[in-house]
Amino acid sequence: MSTNANLAALVASALARDQHIPLFRLQDGATVSRGDLLARSNAIAGALRYAGVAPGDRVMVQAEKSVAAVALYLATLQLGAIYNPLNTAYTPAEVTYFLNDAEPKAVVAAGDRLAGIADLTRSSGATGLFSLDADGSGSLLQAAAAARPVDECVARSADDLAALAYTSGTTGRSKGAMLSHGNLSSNALTLIDLWQLLPGERLIHALPIYHVHGLFVALNTALLGGMTMLWMEKFEASRVLAALSQADVMMGVPTFYTRLLSEPSLDSERCRDMRLFVSGSAPLLPETHKDFKARTGHAILERYGMTETGMIASNPYSGERIAGTVGYPLTDVSVRVADTAGAALAHGEIGVVEVRGPNVFSGYWRMPEKTAEEVRDGGWFITGDQGVLADDGRLSLVGRAKDLIITGGLNVYPIEVEQALNALPGIGESAVIGVPHPDFGEAVVAIVTASGSASLIEASTIATLTETLAKFKCPKRVIVVAELPRNAMGKVTKAELRAALKGLFT
Repeated sequence: MSTNANLAALVASALARDQHIPLFRLQDGATVSRGDLLARSNAIAGALRYAGVAPGDRVMVQAEKSVAAVALYLATLQLGAIYNPLNTAYTPAEVTYFLNDAEPKAVVAAGDRLAGIADLTRSSGATGLFSLDADGSGSLLQAAAAARPVDECVARSADDLAALAYTSGTTGRSKGAMLSHGNLSSNALTLIDLWQLLPGERLIHALPIYHVHGLFVALNTALLGGMTMLWMEKFEASRVLAALSQADVMMGVPTFYTRLLSEPSLDSERCRDMRLFVSGSAPLLPETHKDFKARTGHAILERYGMTETGMIASNPYSGERIAGTVGYPLTDVSVRVADTAGAALAHGEIGVVEVRGPNVFSGYWRMPEKTAEEVRDGGWFITGDQGVLADDGRLSLVGRAKDLIITGGLNVYPIEVEQALNALPGIGESAVIGVPHPDFGEAVVAIVTASGSASLIEASTIATLTETLAKFKCPKRVIVVAELPRNAMGKVTKAELRAALKGLFT
């Protein structure tokens, strides 16, 4: 008899043991046990099934971080449906695209957003619109309390889809990365072994759970590894500092570490019980690595991954963690550095990083042409990042898809912001770049041509963009210039702009 590869079945099996053990420790001091999460998941699965959710259906979720949201994630997988998380910062205008593209069967959003997306949801074909509020119209939790719980997990193969995670596109159109049960489980189990995560260890979880890092790395490893999570709705340096003496492991983005370093009370004594600090989602500056080790005695373990692949490489747990490198490919993952034609280059040569393994996604949702462009014969996914392999196989990234901006661990493609800028009255041309920022790693900056007062243009432009773009995509500065710099071919030279503005925030 074949084994059920449904990730929810693996999680249920892991949580079924010692169900009284706390799985979450909340900020108010309350705890949620393993058994309680299973019961909540079963109840929500009952409500979703009553709403018509069936295997292969999409469940779109734009809700704040909570234990209920974790139960919803597992409940979706239990039914064999596909979990589709959205950034909570997305505006209704942005959500419209995802609704039309994913065509979810059910949509779960914050209660105060339901009215604003009700018509959009109905037009997309969804039959259920819920909130995760405890009460009120459309409460999924109330529906769960009235529904018959689902105790089983629908049988899924490793290749069946578990999640649809949207990632920005260079053309401005977001792409839905199709992630299978096998993609998610293989990655989590590999990381548990690689980072020596142990049952009963305590993980500081301050990451959002609409993102690969917080959902598929931190949460999945904790659930499958039998860890207890110190559950924080968001990162606050003071709360994390207080939790260090009660924790063993923390996973974060570089911004977490720069903010901790700005706290005078961060020192080796405060971190004496910690075993491991992990960083990802954006490059960790060597200076941050050096300063953190000097202050705490801990060398941050940097790893490398992306939406389409989960984790690709990691600095070793036992061995030297070299600042500025992302370590070695995971044990079941192959990495090569290739030229533009896909021919592997020798160690020491810079080229495009390509990856193959059980972690690599199934392709882009309803974009077969785009999938064919980015996945070579043989299953090699073209990451778009520039890298170099050392003789011992250690990977260093030297650049990335040239337009991509990573701000606070979140990806922003300039074309989307430029299209929004160019649609505004009074804006002539625009160029959007990322420049170094001490807190966010990079900040989104727009350079525009326009007539009028530069300060008024900057203020009004940023205010207007916040109505249609998620806050993390909006420029932190709008610089007005007489004309944009161009090369002999007439193309805007963004490298020149980046060089000129590199000290804007530093």
